[in-house]
Amino acid sequence: MSHLRFIAIISLFAAFFVFFQANTLPAEEKTPIEASENGQNSSVKILQYTIDGGIGPAQAELTESVLRQAGSIGAQFVVMQLDTPGGLVSSMREIVKSMLNSPIPVFVWVGPRGARAASAGVFIVAASTFAGMAPQTTMGAASPVDAGGENIDSTMSKKVINDLVSLVRTVAARQDRNLNWYEDAVRNSTTITSERAATARVVEVVAPSIEDFLVQAGTHGIKTQSGLVHFEASQLEIIQYKETFRYSVLSWLIDPQIAYLLLLAGVACLFIEFTHAGAMIPGILGAFSLLLGLYAMSILPTNIAGLLLILFSLVLFALEIKVTSYGLLSIGGVAALLIGSLILFPEEGGHMALPISLILGTTGSIAVIMGGTAYLAAKALRKRPASGLGTMIGEKAEVASWKGTKGKVFAYGTLWSATVDIEKYPEGIELENGSSVVVKAVDGLTVTIDVE
Repeated sequence: MSHLRFIAIISLFAAFFVFFQANTLPAEEKTPIEASENGQNSSVKILQYTIDGGIGPAQAELTESVLRQAGSIGAQFVVMQLDTPGGLVSSMREIVKSMLNSPIPVFVWVGPRGARAASAGVFIVAASTFAGMAPQTTMGAASPVDAGGENIDSTMSKKVINDLVSLVRTVAARQDRNLNWYEDAVRNSTTITSERAATARVVEVVAPSIEDFLVQAGTHGIKTQSGLVHFEASQLEIIQYKETFRYSVLSWLIDPQIAYLLLLAGVACLFIEFTHAGAMIPGILGAFSLLLGLYAMSILPTNIAGLLLILFSLVLFALEIKVTSYGLLSIGGVAALLIGSLILFPEEGGHMALPISLILGTTGSIAVIMGGTAYLAAKALRKRPASGLGTMIGEKAEVASWKGTKGKVFAYGTLWSATVDIEKYPEGIELENGSSVVVKAVDGLTVTIDVE
């Protein structure tokens, strides 16, 4: 009996030990989300936001703001819906840095159908904890270019490309993705479709919607600081991030069409201010629009030659007021404006960044406005004054006395000192008293005359 009692006591201790161990398993084997099979604390809170357009300072700031809010509301994950042609390397690095240093995993879904993750978008996808693409989407073409969309010179290109290759390989290796493809996207501008990307381990899944993407992520399992997490569709609590007014304004500014219209509006308003000094309102609006347009173009890939041609057109229109060119300067201004608009932004994927209808419409409107303003200003400058000493110009005067190049004349009932144009009459002229002459200019109390 003592042996049986001893065996029973040992068995009781063994059962207690197994029970204790079963309830103190490491988080990697049993996470809080997985342990909630009875519906308690089963919600998986995910904060969703969208980047749709070029990558710039506004998008970098947006990502930081989203990650801060995710932490404040207790979100377990963040999901980014991405559709971008690329953008600034500096802003892309800021986004990647925020994603890598965030304690909250960031998913990236390239969608909806027809979207792309080009250039800087490739690095953002590579840095994600879990990546997916919608059907009929593409990714790639991550070779660096300069601010004008042109290739960088060979020496600098090697440095930049090697630096970016090391970055994309490092971030892609975190999730055991296809490093060779990511490197090839940077070195050779390789692109890939969503279907091929999933089979080639460039991304994890293809999903038609962001909800389906998140369900597949939960099925796949996500590595977190507390271990491998799985979740189901019924557990999802997707919270849509509300964009701030600041971000809405910044993202609106970096649209190429908006930036172009702001630039032309600034040029047109400043031209009106120059030709109608003191109007104030056109000058203020012009300076404001021009500064906003130039800010947007400092972010967008802008051809500096196109920008200079547009500004040069303003100079030509302004000269039309001062110089009698019989319309040649105006024609040159319209040509500079048109060509500058056509080359202002590089083509994207074989398509113009600015629609030709927009270019022709705005160029024609600006040409009419500037041409009309220049004509009215020139007409006003050449029109005879209605009052003051200027009204004497072109009127007749009567010689009172004369000798050589100087004398006295009567005009408007007053005796004036008079002279002739020395360049035209270097030796002077002979005039009889009482003869009629024409006033050509007035300088103080002296008039310049000429014979009829």
